[in-house]
This record gives sequence, C-alpha cells and structure tokens, in this order.
Amino acid sequence: MMAPQPPFCLHLLLLLLLPPPPLPLALGQRFSAPNTTFNHLALAPGTLYVGAVNRLFQLSPELQLEAVAVTGPVLDSPDCVPFRDPAECPQAQLTDNANQLLLLSGRSQELVACGQVRQGVCEKRRLGDVAELLYQAEDPGDGQFVAANTLGVTTVGLVVPAPGRDLLLVARGLAGKLSGGVPPLTVRQLAGPQPFSSEGLGRLVVGDFSDYNNSYVGAFADGRSAYFVFRRRGARAQAEYRSYVARVCLRDANLYSYVEVPLACRGQGLVQAAFLTPGILLGVFASGARGTKAALCTFPMAQLDRSMEEARRLCYTTAGRGPGGSEDAAVEYGVTSRCVTLPLDSPESYPCGDEHTPSPIAGRRPLEVEPLLLLEWPVTAVAALQTDGHTVAFLGDTQGQLHKVFLNGSRGLVYYSQQVGPPGSAVGPDLLVDGSGSHLYVLTAQQVDRVPVAVCPQFPDCVSCLQARDPFCGWCVLQGRCTRKGQCKRAAQPNQWLWSYEEGGACLHIQGLWPAQHPRQEQVQVTLSVPWLPALALDEYFHCAFGDYDSLAHVEGHQVTCVTPPHDQLPPNPPGTDYVSLLLALMFEDVVMAAANFSFYDCGAVQASDVAAPCRACVGSVWRCHWCPESSQCMAGEHCPEGERTVYSAQEGDVQGQGPEACPQIEGLASPVLVPVGWESRVSLRVRNLQHFRGLPASYHCWLELSGAIKRLPASLEETSGDRGLIHCQAQQFHPLTSQRELRVPIYVTRGEAHRLDNAEPLHVTLYDCTVGHPDCSHCQAANGSLGCLWCSHKRPSCRYGPLCPPGAAQQLCPRPTIFSIEPQSGPPEGGLPLTILGSNLGRDFADVQNAVSVAGRPCSPDPALYRISVRIVCVTSPAPGGTSGPAQVVIKGRPPGVSSQPFTYQDPALLNLSPRWGPQAGGTWLTIYGQHLQTGGNISAFVGDQPCPIQEPVCPETITCRTMPQAAPGKVAVKVVFGQAQRTLLSKAFLYTANPQLLAAEPSVSFRGGGRLIRVRGSGLDVAQRPRLSVWLAPENQAESVLAWPELSLAQPQDLESQRSCGVPAADPQPCVQLGAGLLQCSTVCSVNSSSLLLCQSPAVPDGTWPHRVFFSLDNVHVDFTSASGGQPFLYQPNPRLAPLSRPYRLKPGNVLDVEGEGLSLGISKEEVRVLIGGSECLVKTLTLTHLYCEPPARPPQPGNSSGSLPQFVVHMGNLRLALGPVQYEAEPTLAAFPVEAQVGVGLGAALLTTAVLLLTLMYRHKSKQALRDYQKVLVQLESLETGVGDQCRKEFTDLMTEMTDLSSDLEASGIPFLDYHTYAQRVFFPGHGGCPLQPTADRAEDEGRGATVRQGLLQLSHLLNCKLFLLKLIHTLEAQPSFSQRDRCHVASLLSLALHSKLEYLTDILRTLLGDLAAHYVHKNPKLMLRRTESMVEKLLTNWLAICLYSFLREVAGEPLYMLFRAIKYQVDKGPVDAVTGKAKHTLNDSHLLREDVEFRPLTLTVLAGPGTSGAAGAGSGQHVPARVLDTDTITQVKEKVLDQLYKGTPFSQRPSVHTLDLEWRSGMAGHLTLSDDDLTSVTQNHWKRLNTLQHYKVPDGATVGLIPRMHHTGTVAQTLAQGCPSGENTPMLEHSEDGEGSGLRLWHLVKATEELEGTKPRRSSLRERERARAKAIPEIYLTRLLSMKGMLQKFVDATFQAILSVNRPVPIAVRYLFDLLDELAEKHGIEDPEVLHIWKTNSLLLRFWVNTLKNPQLIFDVRVSDNVDAILAVIAQTFIDSCTLSEHKVGRDSPVNKLLYAREIPRYKQMVEKYYSGIRRSSPASYQEMNSALAELSGSSVSAPHCLEALQDLYKHIHRYYDQVISALEEDPLGQKMQLACRLQQIAALVENKVTHL
Repeated sequence: MMAPQPPFCLHLLLLLLLPPPPLPLALGQRFSAPNTTFNHLALAPGTLYVGAVNRLFQLSPELQLEAVAVTGPVLDSPDCVPFRDPAECPQAQLTDNANQLLLLSGRSQELVACGQVRQGVCEKRRLGDVAELLYQAEDPGDGQFVAANTLGVTTVGLVVPAPGRDLLLVARGLAGKLSGGVPPLTVRQLAGPQPFSSEGLGRLVVGDFSDYNNSYVGAFADGRSAYFVFRRRGARAQAEYRSYVARVCLRDANLYSYVEVPLACRGQGLVQAAFLTPGILLGVFASGARGTKAALCTFPMAQLDRSMEEARRLCYTTAGRGPGGSEDAAVEYGVTSRCVTLPLDSPESYPCGDEHTPSPIAGRRPLEVEPLLLLEWPVTAVAALQTDGHTVAFLGDTQGQLHKVFLNGSRGLVYYSQQVGPPGSAVGPDLLVDGSGSHLYVLTAQQVDRVPVAVCPQFPDCVSCLQARDPFCGWCVLQGRCTRKGQCKRAAQPNQWLWSYEEGGACLHIQGLWPAQHPRQEQVQVTLSVPWLPALALDEYFHCAFGDYDSLAHVEGHQVTCVTPPHDQLPPNPPGTDYVSLLLALMFEDVVMAAANFSFYDCGAVQASDVAAPCRACVGSVWRCHWCPESSQCMAGEHCPEGERTVYSAQEGDVQGQGPEACPQIEGLASPVLVPVGWESRVSLRVRNLQHFRGLPASYHCWLELSGAIKRLPASLEETSGDRGLIHCQAQQFHPLTSQRELRVPIYVTRGEAHRLDNAEPLHVTLYDCTVGHPDCSHCQAANGSLGCLWCSHKRPSCRYGPLCPPGAAQQLCPRPTIFSIEPQSGPPEGGLPLTILGSNLGRDFADVQNAVSVAGRPCSPDPALYRISVRIVCVTSPAPGGTSGPAQVVIKGRPPGVSSQPFTYQDPALLNLSPRWGPQAGGTWLTIYGQHLQTGGNISAFVGDQPCPIQEPVCPETITCRTMPQAAPGKVAVKVVFGQAQRTLLSKAFLYTANPQLLAAEPSVSFRGGGRLIRVRGSGLDVAQRPRLSVWLAPENQAESVLAWPELSLAQPQDLESQRSCGVPAADPQPCVQLGAGLLQCSTVCSVNSSSLLLCQSPAVPDGTWPHRVFFSLDNVHVDFTSASGGQPFLYQPNPRLAPLSRPYRLKPGNVLDVEGEGLSLGISKEEVRVLIGGSECLVKTLTLTHLYCEPPARPPQPGNSSGSLPQFVVHMGNLRLALGPVQYEAEPTLAAFPVEAQVGVGLGAALLTTAVLLLTLMYRHKSKQALRDYQKVLVQLESLETGVGDQCRKEFTDLMTEMTDLSSDLEASGIPFLDYHTYAQRVFFPGHGGCPLQPTADRAEDEGRGATVRQGLLQLSHLLNCKLFLLKLIHTLEAQPSFSQRDRCHVASLLSLALHSKLEYLTDILRTLLGDLAAHYVHKNPKLMLRRTESMVEKLLTNWLAICLYSFLREVAGEPLYMLFRAIKYQVDKGPVDAVTGKAKHTLNDSHLLREDVEFRPLTLTVLAGPGTSGAAGAGSGQHVPARVLDTDTITQVKEKVLDQLYKGTPFSQRPSVHTLDLEWRSGMAGHLTLSDDDLTSVTQNHWKRLNTLQHYKVPDGATVGLIPRMHHTGTVAQTLAQGCPSGENTPMLEHSEDGEGSGLRLWHLVKATEELEGTKPRRSSLRERERARAKAIPEIYLTRLLSMKGMLQKFVDATFQAILSVNRPVPIAVRYLFDLLDELAEKHGIEDPEVLHIWKTNSLLLRFWVNTLKNPQLIFDVRVSDNVDAILAVIAQTFIDSCTLSEHKVGRDSPVNKLLYAREIPRYKQMVEKYYSGIRRSSPASYQEMNSALAELSGSSVSAPHCLEALQDLYKHIHRYYDQVISALEEDPLGQKMQLACRLQQIAALVENKVTHL
C-alpha cells in the first residue's frame, strides 16, 4: 500500500535527529539518534540505510540525515499471528520493533526491511525515500514469516538475481512460539501477489528443528553461488557445536544444490564473524577460556569449493562413502533422503542439482587451516578490502574498537587500532566498505561512524607515513606526500613509491653534509650524500633550497652539490642567538626530497651573547670564531688585524693560545668577600693573560652594581709573576639605600672605559650590616664570628660592627633570660610531653640551653631541632608524681635564671566511660569519651581500635568528642586516648563496630514543600545510627540545569552538620538548613529510630525558589539516595496545597459532612495523614481528592480550644503545614414529634406478615434448587463422556494436520502454470457448458461447393453491418423482445457478438456502455439493487465477456499464480486422504455434503513406477526410469492410475496427457511376476448384493512395489479417450472404469462405505434443518467437523493469497476495472442514486460476482487442468465465502446455520474490509480517461487480430437472425434513421448471399 505524506511531526523528528557537525578527517563523520538502538546497515550507491529499533534512517554518504521512517513500537505478541483487531490477541502489548534484516533490491529499487514484531514479516520501501512504504502485508500468512521474532536470534539474507525477477535468500536461527517451524534457509519471492512468500520455492526442510539449531553468522554471494556461514550442533541432539559454511547455486530456486562442509581454525572455538572477499573467506573464531579472545583464519575459496564438490561427488556417486569406506558425505537435517549412486558424470551433468539428486548434503571432513592472528579481545565483526594484490582485514570488537590487520602471507599484523564506538559498546556485524573502497561504515548500538579506510594524507612526512605501517599508504617521492599506490603516477618505477613492507624500504635522507655550517659572510659549495635518489627524465632536475634561496643541484650518483646563498640574501639572526639555521632541502619542483639543517653563524653575535666574558664566549663557542683582545672583536677569519695577537677558537687544531683559558680574564677576589657597611674597605682581584695587550698602558676601573646603580672606582694593576697580576680598587665606604643583613654586589673590571675583562666566574662582594637581624644580645653573639659583630651598649644598645663600637661599650655577657609563656600547662606523670617555652635571650646557641631547663623542679630536655636562638625552647618533660606543680626555669651560665610566671602541673588523666557503645562499620558515629583530667597536655589524640578518631574541639576536662572512621570488619575494638607520650585505654568498655545498616524500602515518595510528612524507612540494623537524618540538597531554580554538571559534593563532611559545642554548655540543635559549597543548600530532619528495622523520618521543608537536586538518608557515614532505598522511586516535592477559607462563621448542621475546597490537596499526602481539628476535637477525614477534603465533624460542638474567640476554629494539619480556615458554628437540632401508638401497632403486624411470606418462598426455592442440581449432575456425566471422545478425535486430527502441513510445504513447488492459450480461454468463458469445441466450421455439401465463397462473402458483409451501431442496437433490442428468445439464446448471441467484434474492442466497449445506460434506466424505475444481479439480458453477458477479455493479462501476470496454487493445494490435500470412488465423498474437504463421515483406516504407500513405452511423452521420463508415486492402500486402481499419471506428467497440461482409461496398471513382482490390476475382476469381493471395488489393499500391494502403466489392449471407454485427444474441456471424468456389472446385474458397487437407502434415494424428502442435523449426528461421529476445520486451516494461506491478489490495491488496478467503476459512478450520478449500497451492489455484481466468482469456481476456464467433483465442491465453498464477503449485510450465523457458512464466519468480516478497501482505493485513484481506455483496448485488439472462429461465430449469429428475420426487418424499416441508412436492405442482401434468399429488391 502507498504511504501517505509524512505529517509535520515526522519533519520535526527529522530536525531533532540531525547529526552533529562532521568530525575531523581522522575520525570521519558520525550519526546518532537520541534514545535509539541501531541494528543493521545497508549500502546503496549514494545512500546508506540504517535499521534501528522502531526507526529506519536514510543517510547520505557523509551521514547526513535524508529521511526517516517510524516502524514501531507495535501492538504485538510473539504468541499471536499478525492481527488487525487487538481483540484477536488479548496478551498483545506495545513492543519495540528491532530491525532483523535490511537488504536492497536493485532491480526494483526497493529496500527490504524485516522487523522483530508480527512474527518477523517484512516490508518494502522506496530506495529514494524510506518514508514511502511500497508494500506491507495486511494479513500475512505463516509463509510470509521471514525474520526471527526473538532477540538474539540472528537473521541473514541476500537478494539474488533470477531470470526476470529478484529472489530473497533468508537464513535464520530457531525462534520460539508460532514461527518456530520456519525452516532455517528459505528462498522467497520479492514480487508477485505474495511478496516474501516461500511457496513454490526452495526450503531447507528439517526433520527436527531442535536438533539443528543453526546460528547464522553471515551470508555472502559471488558470481555463481551464495554462501552461508553458521554454527550448529550435529544431528540427533549431539552436544558438540561446529562451524559450517553452506553453498547454494544462485540459479537454484529449489535448494537442490545445497551442500555444507565444516570449518575449523586449528585449536580455536566456533566462528563468530565472517566476510567473503575475492578468493578468500575470512572467519573470526572464539579463542581462549570462555571465548574471551579471538583468532583470525582465512579459507581459500578454491579449496573450499573443492571440499564442497568432493562432498557432492561422494553423495551423488558413491552413497557418501570415501575411498576408505568411511562416511565422508551424507544427507543432513533429518530428512528421509539418502546419498545415492548415480552415474559418475552426475556432478557435472547437474552442477546445481536436480529434483532427483540428494539434498541437503553435508560433508563430514572439515576444512582446517592455521590461524593467522591471535587477538586478546573478542571480535564481533570483520570486513576486508583487497588493494594492489594485498588484503587488509578490519575487525570490530566488543569494546567499540576498530582494528586494521594486514594479512601478509601466513600471518596477520595489527597495524592500527582506534576507538570508534562508545567504550563497552560492541561493533555490529554489518561492517561495510563503500563502493570506492575509501571509507568504512562502522555500526554500534548508539551510533554509525564513517571511518576512512586509510588516512594517508594525515601523515605529513615520509617517516610518519612509513612508521604507520599502513599497507594502503606509501610515500610518493616526487609528489612528496603519503598516498595510496594508485595515486602515485610513477609508482611502478624504482625508488618512486616507498612502502613500509618492502625490503629496505626507507625514506630519502641526507646521509652526509660537507660542511655542515659556515660563516654567513662567505659563500661556499656544499656537498650532500643522498642514497636511493630516484632517477629523473632528461628535462627534469633537482635543486637546493636554503630557506627561500634556490640554487641548481648537480647530481653525480648519490652525491649532490649546491652553492650557499650570498650574505645579503640570508635572514638576520633571531634575537638572542649567534646564528641562523636554514633548512637545506633537496627538491624536485616544489617537493622536498630530503632535508637537513644548515647553520650560518655570526661571530660578532657570539661576542654579544655573553657581556661578562665576551672572549670566553667567542673562542669557546661551537663555531670557528677567534678573539682579538686589543680591538675586543670576535672574528671569523684566521687572524686578527695586523699587529694584534689572536686568541684562537677551541675548535681549531693544535695551536698555541686557543680556547677560553687563553683569554685576558679576572680569576677571582684577592680580598675578603665580606665587606662591612659603613666602614672603608678596599677590594682586590686576581687577573691573568693581560700580556695580550701590547699597546700603551691603559687605565683600569672597578665597577660595582649597588642598589640598582653602577658605581665606578679607579683601579690599579699590580703585575706579580708571568701572566698573572692583581687589580686593586680604590678604598670606599658602602651604604646601601635599604638596610639588609647581607647584600650581594656584582663587580667587574674594564680596560679603559669600554673594553671589559672577562670574568672567569661570576664575581661579587657581600655587604653585611650587624644591626639587621640581631634584635638582642644572644642573637648578636650568635652571629658569624667572621663578621666581627659585637653587642654595643653605647647610647641605645644594639649589635654593631666591632670597629664602630666605642671602646668599653662592648658587652661580653648578655642579660638574664626572660620567659613570656609556657604551653601546655599540664602533663601526664609519665613525662615525655613536649613543652614550649617562649621568651628572649634564651641562649645564643643550643649548647647554652642543653642542660639549663627545668619544669616544676624536674629536668626538661630541650629538642635541638625545635630550638630557636634566643626566642624558643621546646623540651620534653621528665616523669614526676601526680600533683607536682611549679614554674619553668632557664639558667644560662654566668647569668641569673629566667623563671616563668605560669606554673606547670603533673596530673593523671583517666578514661571512665563512652557513649554510644556501638556504631556502623562505615564510621561517622559521634563518640563521647568520659573521664577525668582529660585536658592534659596539648597534643591529645583519640583512637578506636587502630583507626584514629578525629576530635571535635574543644577538649573538656571530663569529655572528649570524636567521630569514628570506617573499619575494615565488624567487631569490638578498644578505645584509647594518647596524651603526648602517655596512653590511656578504656579497658572496661569496648566499642562495637556493627554491620552497616541496610535500607530496603522507603515510602511514601512525595511530600509538600512544607515538609513534615512521615516517611517510613524499612531495613536492617537501623538502630546502630546515632542521629539518622533525611536530607535534601537544594539549588536555586534558575541554576537547576547547571547543577547537573557540578562535581558531586562529599556528604562525609557537610558544613555545620553538628553544632559547635562548648565545655559545660549543652550542644544546641543543628540548624535545619546549612549552606554547602557551589551554591547548594542542605536541609535536614533528624529521624527517630522506631526499631532496628524501622526509621520514622519527616520530610524536610524546602524554601521557595529552590529546586531539589538530591534526597538522601545519612546514617552516620552511610549515605543512601532515596531512589536507591525506595527501589528506584525518586522523591518528589509538590507545591503546597491551597484551601479555600470557610465563610465566617461556617454554619454546620448536625450529621452533615464538612466539605472544604482547595487545589493540589492530595498531591503530597494521603487522607490518613491529614489531621483536621475543630477546636479541641478531631474532624475525621473521610475522603481526600485533588480538590476536595471531606471530614466528619464531632457530633457535639467542641470547645474553642486555645482560640481567643467563642467559636471553635477549623484547622487543617498537613505535615508541617497548619492551615486555619475560620470558625465553625453548630446549628441547634430541631425536636421531633412523638411516634403515635396506632402507627407502632400497624408496623408490627406488617412485619410479621412479611416474615411469613419470605419463609414460604425460601422453602419452595430450596426444593427447585435440589431438582436442578440433580439434572445438572446428569448433564455433567454426559458432557464428560462426550469430552473424552472429542479429545481423542482432536488429538488424532491434530497429528494428521501437523503431518499434512509439513508435507504440503515441501511438495507444493511450482513447476510452471499450465495456462490455456487465449483462444481456448475465450471459447470456454464465452460458451460454458458447450464442451471443448463450441464452434465447429460447417462442412460444405459436395453438391454445393460453389456456395462456399458466396456464403463467406455474405458473412463478411454481416460483419461490416455489425459495425453499424444503430443496426447492432436494433438487432439486440429486437431479439430480446421476442418471447421465444430464451436466456440461453441471449447468452449465446452475446458471446457470438463478442467473438465477431473481438478485433474492434473500442466499438464493443461503446456498445456495452450504451446498453448499460439503457439497463440502468430500466432498473432505476423498478429496483436498482437488482441490476446486474443475474444474466438475464445480452448486455450482462457482454459485460462478462468484456471483463474476461480485458482481465486476461491480469489473470496470467497477477491472479493466476495464487489461484493455481490454491487449486493445487486443494487437489493435493484431497488426494492425501481417502476418497470414495462411488459416492465421491472425501476425508479432506470443505464441503459438508462431500465429507466422508467414517473413520476409514488407510496407509500411504510409495510405488516405484517404471515408465514404459506408453509414457514416453512424460516430462523427464525416459526408458527404464523409475519414478516414485505416493498413493493410498485404499485407493481404487483407477485412482492409483490417476495419481501415477499426475506424478509422471507433472507440469504437463492435462490435455496433453493420455487418458486414464487407455492404460492398465501392471504390478511387477520379481523378474517374471506381472499382474494387471483393475477395479473389477474375478477377485472382487461380493457379499449380499454389494460388490466392493478392488484396491491396492485388496491386492496386498506392499510399500515400495514396482508398477508400470501399459496400453490397454481391449478397452471400451473410447469416448473419454476421444474427448481427451479432441477438444478437451477440463470437465470431470468418471472415477471408475467401465464395468459390465452394475445395476442391471442386481449388484451394488461400493468402495469405502456402503451408501444407505436414504442417501441412495433419488431425491430425499424435504425436512427441517434440525431433523437433518439430528440424522447426520446419528450417522457420523459428532467430531467430524474437525476435518473441515483441518482442511480450512491448511488452505487458509492459499485462500488469503488468492483473495489478496484479487482485491489488492498495492499494485495498479487494471484500467478496465477503473473504467467500469467510473461508468457505474456516472450512471448513479446521472439517475440521482445517492444510496452508497446501490453503487456497492452494482460494482459487486458487475465485477466480483460476475467475473471473479466464476473464475474461482471454474479454474478449468484459465488452466489446462481436470477439476474433480471433490475439488469443485471445495471451490464452491470458497466461492460462496467470496460472495458473502462482497455483501454489505451483516454476516450472521447461529447454531442452525449450515456448516459451510460457519467455516469462514470468522474470516468473512476481514474479507469484507478487503472489499471495502478495494473499492475505496479505486475511488481514490485517478479516473480512467476515455483515451487511456481506448489505447488499452486498441492494444488488446491488435494482440488478438485473428479472433477465434470469427466466421463460425458470424454463421451462428446469422442463424439467430434468420430465426427472427421478419421481426428484425420490420424493426429496421420502422426506424427513420434506419430507413435513411437502408439497413433493412443491406440485411436482405446478406440474406440473399448466405441462403440464396429472394429479396424485394
């Protein structure tokens, strides 16, 4: 059916599914769709198709979305066949439709997509737009179940070309439910009336599906064959699985050529993926333990085909036995066929098998190869590409990675791996290479990627190109790029295309370069050594490029010489460098062949690079630079200017005066490096090599960089010895701008003003100031003695340089120590506590205080590492008795002691108790340790077991609070506290770590924002948590989306979760909400522990303007999200409810329910949790809805409560919410009048009478009930007996049905449809019931031979006269007006006219159109519904004939095949069961009157028929050939002969077969035993006037017996023979041979059952339907109807296919039908008929009932077949079903309805819908124009120019004219126009010619 235009939502879906922008080239492009799982890929030129769950995508090659089709979800169930009415499958539910198969049909430009739903049926879509649905089976039969309907069961397929059509090969695994019986391999048609049906095509028949559970891996095809790779276990339920490959010829539509052989990858497991590349089959096999690895194997196709041919040869010629006698080939899959011994040339004679060759064949010898590659990961997909004679495999693994493997000989190399899909997502089996071989399409569940096969351009240079080891890539030398070989023009020449896998393959490189550097001021010739340089043409050359400068290269062998550029063409040196390095490139055109760096250096820049030592930098550089001392220049030449000495470069050879050590330089300081501030000092320096200066003596200067300023001091040179000397700087006082303890000052020397002497090393002097950094005496004395600092008491005491202190002011002893504080002030008696003493003058070094400290009279040992001069002493206390107290004291030798003002006390801490005693293993328990003197020492730490317990400050004298840490395992542990070095352990009580609490359920999961709703949390171990909480994280509403991207905050240490505590003050309750990081707010409530399994929590209130981000429980350190605790249900906050206030006051009547309106009342609470108070009493809530609250107030007015008013307030409590709605006022109750006494007495009497009546009725009811119970028990016994009988019969019928369905599916193979030629077809339709030759030419009398030509001339004139419309209409109306012109005459004349006007169909159509108009006008005034109902006029027969002519091609091309398949199926099924040859009744039928109502025992036999001379015309039957024929042992001999002839002449038209009565059946037993069998002979059994016909059972013919058909020597049935040879009609022929016995002899014949007298009567008396049914029930078992149902079930798909072909609008409707329906629409509109039922009846009567019902009932009208009585009776039932389907009236059936009506009662509504859809489809289609119709009619007329028997038809027509000659003449003469045209005269002339009749002319 055609799909409608996609709606707007589909376009919106297209926009939503647009892929992201393309990825970089290295990654290719990518396509993904949200919430979509991809299944399969299919590739067409220019388009990629993606099959996904519920979607089909059409993509461009670059993965841009072009179209999308929605395929699901679908209302479906695997337990149901496809249905249209959901009521047919109650268990159906919305099911995702995963794509199981996606294939292309190039011939028809269709996309074949098979889904998982609807039992795996397929659909066809247009390749150009997948949204356009071309075909979808509305009511598919089981023959159209294609794909596996079970997830995980693979389906593979191929579209293969066949002559004139494409076929579909489908292989699938075993699926459950209804489609479990689909064979593993089927051939299916893609076109025709039933696309995707396997009927008439090959199927791999399997004996037991469970024994052969094939799991298919892939399907491939080459030019001749199709291959299927799969794995299965062996026959007879063997446990061992093996890998196989099967082969089928592409031109074998019957699977006769099926052969399979095992595959083995040595030492590996089963095949997992496969791919066929030319000459090689690649297979990936599972490897390692549990298949966690993989192995790659390759199987040469030539070797594989040889193995298959060998298996086929053995099974054809040696019965499957190999040379050693072992079974090397066999027929597999549990079928009855076996390997045979045909002639040795059979494999060559039947390369694709044939009907008589064994199949399916399985070779036993596996094809085993060695693995090429072992992989460490499972592989799910494989593809391959061959290029330049090499094969590259692509492997996709289970982790979404793509691996590229080079198959090099007998091994494979993984040269590249990349992550394509998401990690952990397996690559799908559809790994496709595009048509150009440049890209690979990789499928994973979430995305499709387009990956380049090779990224050669990605490698920028030769080295990276070759190092990639990509076999597709190589370096194209002269093009200078990484390319595929085909892209390199000179790749075939040596050294032009470098490949990494070639021997010695290496990139071009400069092996040698002379020189490698040169001064930039000079030009020089450079020589390069470049091996493997490619050769050039004579007019081509290389050149050298120095940066932008080119010079011609001269090549000699591998030596290349070039000239460097001149100085002015070199670029400047980069800033801060002394050279410029240019790339020296050897180039071809603009391509670099090889390159190396060449340096141009500048000695002048070398000098400037080191200002402190220019000479050393010059001669010590890597360049050949020399130093000229006097001119201070760095030169590149050999010598300095004349008269100067030269310091040569270190790069020179052995010369004197070279290298840095020869430079004039300062070696270092001769004076002290320390220079005091404020004191005049002189600096001296050591120099050497000043002898290089030959000129006049020059002045020297010292330069100091002091506080950012340069200070120059005159200097003098003092020569000491040799080349050494001293330079003395002038004495100077130094005063830095800022006071610093020490200041480093650089210093250097110049000769003159500018020429600087080199510093051999960095030189500086250090200025120091004693006053800085020495605040007290101890610090000053502790300073370095070389500084000369003294504590000077002059004026203000300070530390000064010794010479600056006046005499006598220097102090040798410092003041006594001063102690500011001690910390801590208490410690344990054990000592060992670090005590910190802070003060001043606490010693000038550690030696001063080493034994100088005591605490409370006890020594305290100072720690040297923690000692700070003068200001801090840290000492460790000594042991002392508890209670000892005293100050700290420091005694420095020679000075009074320093004593602290704070005392230190020794006290003994003790641990007494702890709370709580247990906590969860995860930690987080706030533990309180109780004791005495716990504030002892400053370093206190707590431990629970071995885990630290962080202490919460402050530590109080009697309590320590800490929080436990996680513990590895539950159990008891000790608690201890460490006070410095002293440890106290709580021995009496231990802390118990318990298992972590488990939260199993939490409900409810919703609350108002006001909070307070009680949440019940169930679990285990919930009482171990100290303060369980329910918390919610809140984010601002405007940041709700951004919160999702924030990193998750830790719950272990939330801010201010516990309040700060103070000693002696109770801890305050924690705040309900605290601020966390990143803008989050945490609100919490404390839960109460009800028991170890129940927590009661109140939902936290959340402020407005916030959005809940996370809701969780905190049980100490155990944090559980609410979603996890509630089993996946998230916690939701709903807006607070709103209640409307009550009217003030609200007046409440007693007994009334109070109703309060509101909004959102039940969103976050239940009615049981709502508490409503009226004053101090409760108003019981009865109902709570979204908008109403109903409560039952207290009966009496309650007290006002705490309200200040006099009326009670109405208050609603919902969690934390308190909603006061106003006061309530109770209205007073009115007093009731007293009940009268008289009324009380009357009521009492009435009640007594009523009670008596009820008792009487009860007793009567019990009596009737007991009687009904007894009757019911009797019925139950009868039903049980009937049920037993029905059950037994049903089981037997079901077994028969299953057997028959299997046989029918395997035997109904189309061997060609025997259509009648058009002439015969036309005669049979035009003249039904006239035998085979309705029109015979009239033989001319001998004495009147000359009249023949005259008669023919007259008939030709009659033909011309018929072309006159007026004459023809007058003739028709005149004939029909004659009373003696019968209905038979009308039909006969109409058919004669149809033949006579056959070559002028346009004219015939015009006549028909006119006559139909007249007919409509006639019936409109009577009853329009009766028009065309019967064939009562010539126009109705003309219409029938016209449709037969116009629809003949439609019959042959479309409807003929399903109709013939229906006929064959009926005949096959009838022959499968016994048929009574006398009564014609059969076991298998649809017609109740033809049902064999006895349970006849029969046995099927297979006879071997020896084709004799009389059967030489049989198709395929040669002399001596044995043909198997299936018969029944209850068949009569005539029935046997008919079945044998059907087998011998399979595919031969019935008219070309010999008659059954011309042949005898001969049983050949042994060499000489020949016995002729017949229905009636001397051996026939006769008893009581009943003679039984002979059967095979009578002759005791065994199964497998050999029989032959021989010509009958003495037969009398010549009539049937003559009929068969003359004009066959396809009518029924007798089922019995002629017998001399019969009624005349007094004997009555019987076959299977004896006919009763009632049934044998000539005409049974009329009786009521109920009487007939009762009689039938007595005569036969009640369950006989199951046979009708069984037959119906087996024929159902054929009936459906036939009806579908007739009523389908998926293909173009014949133009004749559209034209006819348009004409009927015009007639209805013309006559003002608006009733749609009338138009429906007209169309039904004209087409469906007039033509199609006739065709259904009489297949012999279009096929050359024989229709037996039984087949005819079944077709009558099917035709009646078709008739019932065409009516508009409701199809009502009841228990009195005929059985034949009941059979299809369920299907008729569906067929009615098909008819309605057919009519509406034609109505929606474009109308058939007059021009189109005439064109089609002209084509039909031209194709049948030689109309059948035209002259004979005219002659017969004239006979009718002659019969009413006078009336016709009168009618013509009375018509004015006829008179003008002289029509009567012309007819008289014709009469004169035809019969020599005298006219009035």
